[in-house]
Amino acid sequence: MPRPASARAPDLRQGMQETHAVSNRMNQLLLEHLDPRAWRAQLPGSKGRTIAAIFAHVHNIRCKWLRLSAAHLKPPPRLDRVRCTQQQAKQALAESAALCLQMLAEALAQGRVKKFHRDGWARPWTPGAAMFAYMIIHEAHHRGQVCMLAHQLGFPLPDKAAYGIWGWEKLWKQCGLGPPQ
Repeated sequence: MPRPASARAPDLRQGMQETHAVSNRMNQLLLEHLDPRAWRAQLPGSKGRTIAAIFAHVHNIRCKWLRLSAAHLKPPPRLDRVRCTQQQAKQALAESAALCLQMLAEALAQGRVKKFHRDGWARPWTPGAAMFAYMIIHEAHHRGQVCMLAHQLGFPLPDKAAYGIWGWEKLWKQCGLGPPQ
């Protein structure tokens, strides 16, 4: 006997795809509110990545995932971590997120994406929850770096961005989605 609609289990594939969209909205929120002076700033004595380099890395890794796992989805051009602007990163991240969302949808529906190749040296994974988690955690790690680096550089993100990434209901709505299930 089918369960009533209110008792049905949530669609996990849809939830994963929506969560990926929200994750990208978080990236966009940080880019929208980041002080431009922090974009290429370097901590004194540091040889670590700049915020520009971090966002370029996120985009470029997405392009690698697409190239290795879903060659039929033509990845957008890579970003130059030294020369890209905030606006270029914002646009490139939106493009690569849309394609990664399509790759994830195809992978979870057992469509054209048969294996997830996170890197050329790594063994491919069967698409599914681990693929999704890897993609989300990779980006969350780098968002944390951006927030910390902006603060250390003296350009902390405004509350609207720093706390806004935790307002999932609002982020869901900004993505045109209903509330999380």
